[in-house]
Amino acid sequence: MSHWDLDDIDWQAFDRSSVDPDMVRVVKAASLVEYNGDLYGRYLANVFADDDAFVVAAGIWATEEVRHGIALGRWAMMVDPAWDFEAARERFRSEYSQVDLNLDHSVRGSRFSELVARCIVEVGTSSYYTALAEATREPVLRQIFRKIAADEFRHYKLFYDHMKRYRAIDNPNLLTRVRVAVTRLAESEDDELAFAYYVANDVPEAYNRKACAAAYGSRALPHYRQKHIRLAVNMTTKAMGLRPKSRLASLIAWVVCHLFDWRRQRLVRQAPAY
Repeated sequence: MSHWDLDDIDWQAFDRSSVDPDMVRVVKAASLVEYNGDLYGRYLANVFADDDAFVVAAGIWATEEVRHGIALGRWAMMVDPAWDFEAARERFRSEYSQVDLNLDHSVRGSRFSELVARCIVEVGTSSYYTALAEATREPVLRQIFRKIAADEFRHYKLFYDHMKRYRAIDNPNLLTRVRVAVTRLAESEDDELAFAYYVANDVPEAYNRKACAAAYGSRALPHYRQKHIRLAVNMTTKAMGLRPKSRLASLIAWVVCHLFDWRRQRLVRQAPAY
């Protein structure tokens, strides 16, 4: 069941005077990544082909991810009528491929590990859109960010609930759970967002992953506050199977917070002008 659609957004409330140009660049990139959710949905349907309940849930998840991309793309075109969301989306999809739709098994090694990784993704997106919603002054974009953030929190619970089912089946040890989570966290600097930024913003140079990642991160990460980071850490440790108040969870929280601040400062220093 859909929780909202494009007609639930008050598009007439758009206020051009409160638009942040840097936020426009971030939104354009995010719209392409979100729209790619349908490919991940097809991948998950292959991996969990005999689990009808999960396949249905993953299909709903993918539909909502695509809706996020469309909403963000529509807002970006309101700001920049010359920008063509459909053309950018087609270029991104034709030039960037991360999901092997022919696989019938998880690239994470098991279904449980796949679900842990999906939880970590939703941790990132829920905290990300919450931070952006609180940072933006433009009324329509704030509405969109809030609705997407609410979806991403639900998506975390969806994957977490199914993850608990597979934990009983696969019986993974703590080391496996932590390894999968840490590996997926490390992938936050992979090519997807960097290349989406490159395509969405028509960067007039040859693609440079490091530069584009810095250009994107320097505009997005400064909006995070400690409360957003700590919430994300709590959700991450829960997905690992740790109690948020445990000593190990507290240590992980301390390390993540310091690494996040270091990464944010590094990206701001490295960011090019585009």
